[in-house]
Amino acid sequence: MTDVFTPQPVSATGDDLVQGITDYAIYRLDPDGIVLTWNTGAERLKGYAASEIIGNSYARFFMDEDVARGLPAAGLAIAARLGHHATEGWRVRKDGSRFWASVVIDRLQDASDQCCGFAKITRDITDSRIYQEALRQSEQRFRLLVDSVVHYAIFTLDPDGCVTSWNLGAERAKGYTRDEILGEPYARFFTDEDREAGQPEQTLAAARRDGRHEAEGWRVRKDGSRFLANIVVDLMHDRDGSFVGYATINRDITEKHALETAREQLYQSQKMESVGQLTGGIAHDFNNLLTAVSGSLALVMAASTDARVRRLIEVAQRAADRGGKLTHQLLAFSRRQILQPQTSNLNTLIMAFEILFRRAVGETINLHFALCQELWPSDIDPAQFQSAVLNLVMNARDAMPKGGALGIETRNVELSMADAIRVREIAPGRYVCVTVHDSGTGMTSEVRERAVEPFFTTKDVGAGSGLGLSQAYGFARQSEGQIEIESTPGTGTSVSLYLPHSNTIFVEEVEMDAPPVETSNGTILVVEDDPDVLEIAVAAVESFGYRALAARDGAEALSILLSEKPVDLLFTDVVMPKGLSGVDLARDARLLQPRIPVLMASGYPREAIQEREDNNENMAFIAKPYTLTALNEKLDVLTRQGAG
Repeated sequence: MTDVFTPQPVSATGDDLVQGITDYAIYRLDPDGIVLTWNTGAERLKGYAASEIIGNSYARFFMDEDVARGLPAAGLAIAARLGHHATEGWRVRKDGSRFWASVVIDRLQDASDQCCGFAKITRDITDSRIYQEALRQSEQRFRLLVDSVVHYAIFTLDPDGCVTSWNLGAERAKGYTRDEILGEPYARFFTDEDREAGQPEQTLAAARRDGRHEAEGWRVRKDGSRFLANIVVDLMHDRDGSFVGYATINRDITEKHALETAREQLYQSQKMESVGQLTGGIAHDFNNLLTAVSGSLALVMAASTDARVRRLIEVAQRAADRGGKLTHQLLAFSRRQILQPQTSNLNTLIMAFEILFRRAVGETINLHFALCQELWPSDIDPAQFQSAVLNLVMNARDAMPKGGALGIETRNVELSMADAIRVREIAPGRYVCVTVHDSGTGMTSEVRERAVEPFFTTKDVGAGSGLGLSQAYGFARQSEGQIEIESTPGTGTSVSLYLPHSNTIFVEEVEMDAPPVETSNGTILVVEDDPDVLEIAVAAVESFGYRALAARDGAEALSILLSEKPVDLLFTDVVMPKGLSGVDLARDARLLQPRIPVLMASGYPREAIQEREDNNENMAFIAKPYTLTALNEKLDVLTRQGAG
């Protein structure tokens, strides 16, 4: 590199050379490059005394290869022509050692403006050269490192947000080659909706404001596909501290996010399963208690003629009935209720409850329906479905104490894998979706996560059981569907039931009246491990006109059957101790009496389902707590079947 120099008259004498300077070699050359003067700095830097070097060519300071290339003469020729020449290069000391020199050559002129020689200044900048070379190599290694990273998109932007560098990781993650993307605005990596919302500008503004910005968001590849990215944007400054652009690192975290979501869903599923098992156990024990209470009340009612006593019994029975409904909701949550699926049109089931819905919400709430006219059929239990929707409607009503809007919507949905991950614990595919919207108080994320847990409620004490959403959740899960809650405080809540689409053609059925029940007689073996329930069941059976035999477990029941006592019907609990369940007992009993009718009872309704499916001849099930009327009907039907 050369600079244009305007020659100035310089004295031909050596008086202008500063002899005392020691850090710079300052000396004069004649027009042919012969050394004429020599200062202390020159002696210190190059190792020659003045007497050794004056009169010799300055070419001896060059390396042999540079002399062979003619560099000494070329440097003087440039200075003679331009008046000034500055360069850097290797120079040689007297002892043969080398140093990196900064060299300036100025042309000297006599009074007639003729070149009479050169003034030369040399400075040892080896340390600076080593530093610069180390810095260059470091930058080169860093650039090589950045370019070699393939799992991170690393690129830089100018202050306007246009791409100025691009590594292999960026090419792999986003699909653009370096030639395609350099100079392009980085906003093209954002989704259309994020660009419309001003996200690219907001991201850079946040980085300028805070010095660094980190976030997660969806980004778009060259082929239009999307990926979830972790984004870090740092400011870049030059050595003077001036802002020169942005350094950006992106990492594809789509799989990581999916794994974390799956892990959270597994944890939530395990938690809900544990709560369900606990809830089901409580419901089973509670059903036994209610069976004893209800049965005792029914027997006392039958024996009493006192009007006041009968009124008190009715009050107690209503309380027991409410307890029974509570246990049924618990069983619904734990997915242990018996469902009777039918191919159904959910619109028809919803509109059949329209009057009930309107009465439930009251006059201060505007109830409206948005029902899909081409709604797919679904295989669900109609009664449990209507109960679930009614629970959702009443929950929505309670969220709007001062009134508002409540909507019930149905639609067909086809869940993709991404949709299924969002909804959680549901397979991709076709579903019928029923959504209940409200304009109420909404939920925080913490409340939303716990909303389906049994007995969890934000209502005042006595204002609700906390089982409405639990029942809806249990029904949806047992129906191979799911529930999804979307809510924000102050903006309302939407609860959606996803129920599987059915390929069965829907046909309306006409209900027929049941034939009247007639009383039969015979001997019934009653098997129950709970003493109170056993006593009530025996008393009830005898009150129906049957002869009752009692057994406290399966082993005792088998002993009675083996004793050849005549037994016309086996009435057994399903869950019993000593390793012999009611299902096992029924199978063993039929080895002794192949056609014996069996009635099974349990607080766990689903325990008997498989047995009924395997051999449903002369076999029935009754859920605890049962009424004496329901028990009498079941026994009568079975004994008549057995007699036939």
